[in-house]
Amino acid sequence: MVDKEKLKKEDTLALRRKHIGPSCKLFFKEDPLKIVRASGCYMYDEEGRRYLDCINNVCHVGHCHPHVVSAATKQMAILNTNSRFLHDNLVLYAQRLTSLFPEKLNVCYFVNSGSEANDLALRLARTHTGNKDVITLDHAYHGHVSSIIDISPYKFNHPGGNGKPDWVHVVPVADVYRGKYTDKDHTLEDLATKYADEVKQACEAATKQGGGVCIFYAESMQSCGGQIVYPPGYLQQVFKHVRAAGGVCLADEVQVGFGRVGSHMWAFQTHGPDVVPDIVTLGKPMGNGHPVSAVITTREISDSFGATGMEYFNTFGGNPVSATISNAVLDVIENEKLLEHATMIGNYLKQEFNRLKEKHMLIGDVRGQGMFLGVDLVKSRDTREPATAEAAFINKRLKEQYVLLSADGPYRNVLKFKSPLVFSLDDCKELVDKLDNIMTEMEQAEKAALGKVIVNGSVEHTNHQVSNPSPNEIQVKV
Repeated sequence: MVDKEKLKKEDTLALRRKHIGPSCKLFFKEDPLKIVRASGCYMYDEEGRRYLDCINNVCHVGHCHPHVVSAATKQMAILNTNSRFLHDNLVLYAQRLTSLFPEKLNVCYFVNSGSEANDLALRLARTHTGNKDVITLDHAYHGHVSSIIDISPYKFNHPGGNGKPDWVHVVPVADVYRGKYTDKDHTLEDLATKYADEVKQACEAATKQGGGVCIFYAESMQSCGGQIVYPPGYLQQVFKHVRAAGGVCLADEVQVGFGRVGSHMWAFQTHGPDVVPDIVTLGKPMGNGHPVSAVITTREISDSFGATGMEYFNTFGGNPVSATISNAVLDVIENEKLLEHATMIGNYLKQEFNRLKEKHMLIGDVRGQGMFLGVDLVKSRDTREPATAEAAFINKRLKEQYVLLSADGPYRNVLKFKSPLVFSLDDCKELVDKLDNIMTEMEQAEKAALGKVIVNGSVEHTNHQVSNPSPNEIQVKV
């Protein structure tokens, strides 16, 4: 037996290639990281090098938070079993969790991942409404199980996807910067109505085709689509159209919930007190790295599901250890005032990103709230042409400087900030300074590459030395 602690990086990679399915991808494909430990906002490789983690929205209250680790190990030493036995941890956590929602959202189903939560939510909605059709936003991703890939354009419209089923209606995401309708031509109020009217038309199509409107799926702020914040009033109108057509409305909080937006515990609350979904799905940050998730819904919907007579049982969902860990995460959020911290850090970072925007024409838009931020990179602010290669180049250079950041959106040109909530002001300064320096390097390289002088009516290239090639000179796979 090989001592796993003594594997060289290349041996670990070789074993992964041999035994792990090839569709399971790594960050930084050309030079993947081997991470052996983590704490707070920092991850460490096998050589002890520290990386600033701006990617990990799973370890929500910080990697290996001592309170969460202690709670988990103590409960593991006492009992872990399924939820067919009575146990206080399950019901006390359910009581605490639902107290953070509007009153009508008071019933929990505990599962193990966001994908599983969204799959169960679809079952609940179909049972309750008796309808089949789903309305989903373009570029949306709600999970990897078959039923949810079917409603995730981020998957079914990409390599290996089979396109959308007939019962799925894809509507344009309400992206005011580079969507179907933009703030170039319309006010935010008009944009809200125009994008909501797309949902209304989808409701009419679903009804006409005979499937009927079952459910409208949307992240409260869209992540994989490029950190999209919908215009004010959009969800109010959408929920009205969907419910008038006999459907229910779901808020996917898997990536944006548990205080990431700072001002509220749940991102759907940022849209106003009159935006109350019928179903909410939770996941990633709920267990700070432990696999636990949930569906929160109304008594009416849960009663419809129960009335079928089919038992719902989940072997690991809501077990005593998962409930204990989830409860400990809420302890940390509250005791360390992480919502207030997310607001403070988010405001500072957004201010600094906008300062960089004034300096670097590469930045077309800065958007988001709290610690859910996006920096949209463009080749031209006039055309808003996405700067895909530049985003990949920046992430490569940041990694070389021990900062981990990712890019997403339909063109992979949006730098996504979604770090653990314990990110500090010093961490912000490190990220911003390095991002600023890299963009400055890129501009200098571009000027050097294009530097020309006119000599006697002819063009002569200047002899600049460029230490780093521009994104157009290399192909970077991240």
